[in-house]
Amino acid sequence: MNAPLAAPALQAARSRIAIIGAGPGGLAAAILLAAKGAQVTIYEKDKVVGGRTRTMATPEGYRFDLGPTFFLYPRVIAEIFESVGTRLEDEVKLVRVDPLYRLFFEDAASVDATADPVRMEAEIAKLCPQDAKGFRPFIAENRAKLDVFRPVLEKPFESIFRFLHPEVLKSLPLLRPHSTVDRDLARHFSHPLVRLAFSFQTKYLGMSPFRCPSLFTILSFLEYEHGIWHIEGGVGSISEAMARVARQLGVDIRLDTAVERVSVAGKRAHGVQVGGRHIPADAVIMNADFAHAMPRLVPEAVRPRWNDRKIETARYSCSTFMLYLGIEGSYPDLAHHTVMLSKGYERNIRQLEDGVVPDEPSLYLHNPSILDPTMAPPGHSALYLLVPVPNMRDSAARGVDWATETPRFRKLVMQRLALLGLGDLEARIRYEKVVTPADWLGEYAVGHGATFNLRHDLAQMLCFRPQNRFGGVQGLYLVGGGTHPGSGLPVIYEGARITTALLSRDLGLKPGRAEAELAAMATALQPAR
Repeated sequence: MNAPLAAPALQAARSRIAIIGAGPGGLAAAILLAAKGAQVTIYEKDKVVGGRTRTMATPEGYRFDLGPTFFLYPRVIAEIFESVGTRLEDEVKLVRVDPLYRLFFEDAASVDATADPVRMEAEIAKLCPQDAKGFRPFIAENRAKLDVFRPVLEKPFESIFRFLHPEVLKSLPLLRPHSTVDRDLARHFSHPLVRLAFSFQTKYLGMSPFRCPSLFTILSFLEYEHGIWHIEGGVGSISEAMARVARQLGVDIRLDTAVERVSVAGKRAHGVQVGGRHIPADAVIMNADFAHAMPRLVPEAVRPRWNDRKIETARYSCSTFMLYLGIEGSYPDLAHHTVMLSKGYERNIRQLEDGVVPDEPSLYLHNPSILDPTMAPPGHSALYLLVPVPNMRDSAARGVDWATETPRFRKLVMQRLALLGLGDLEARIRYEKVVTPADWLGEYAVGHGATFNLRHDLAQMLCFRPQNRFGGVQGLYLVGGGTHPGSGLPVIYEGARITTALLSRDLGLKPGRAEAELAAMATALQPAR
């Protein structure tokens, strides 16, 4: 690890920033602002940092990621660390996973997805020989798509007039905004299972590939182009590393400390209320779940664009049913990541959208112990199971009560796992934790239990999504999956950069020492003109 970072020198009048929530977006924002000399305090209601991106340790010695289990596109967080004088590689240990994952198609061949083009073409040929030739054109097209859309994702999108900007107009021919992921993939792959292999990733957004905008073919492209990474000790290690760097820069992280209200005078946020006491701040950043926190923390009168009714009637992602299982023994033939797609995948998707708990659910299984011995005691395994299910609002009309539904659904899921060769699993369980949509809503404060936040349909993206500089309330800013640019760790980190750039401009913050030194170094390395 690098030597401890030096906190910025004290200034006569340092801007005071209050951040609500120590999730990935809040931690990234804290690092960036502390480097500019701001006095940053994070208020976290839980006893640990990371939000949904945390790692849970059990007394029995098992470790489980609560939410994300792999790291994608590490460029953004690496640049954030570099901007304050440290390196991602010095803070956490990343291991590239190959194969990326095993796709198990019920009643069809399984496919080991890999970034090696020759091997991947052979895997595609298992499903459809003629589709193998579509892999490299797919990669090339999405490489170009990401290049033209990156500038759009890296900037605020506060007005509909932003669509008229040349860089946005330039991206439209490649983005095909009125097409879907599945239809876009059909230009490269004729077989529906091959298209599914490159589109199930829309589940990261809680969406269907048959509805999700075609832009998001870049999700699977990122996996093949930039790799899927395991972080030793769990993905929560990245949040712990960010908290460590933030503290070295002088950030005050107050755990087990819930914010009760954002203090608003007129139309300006001027602090937070904690423990019945007003704590003044020059700006407030909300990193809490948007749908859950906004109605509770910010007066409705100052947010006409996102009043309670608008938030309640917005479109939200699916939820997830989770099993965290400590297992005696190991499954060396089970891949690090396994995705089982049900034979009735389209029907499965329609059930989720209609609020119906699937009767033949697809699922995702994480088996990190084959790569990382820190995740379980010797001779044991830590298995993580995720099953997409409807969110609480969508399933309420169907009368779903997870207090009574959980035993039945757990039994069904265990039967599905037997299809992967885990028929002996039940007898080997030594630790078990279940998280249902009701738990996401209650214990983890996720609005409607919608694990992946607001859906990413065209009417809830870009300027139609809650903005980084929250409209209607001066001094209030947002980070996290519920705001622009969207959900997913790399996108949330990018959102933190957008938010802190806006806030810094509004408060007149100057580049901190680490930023200034890096800028000077970059200038010195440029060739003489």
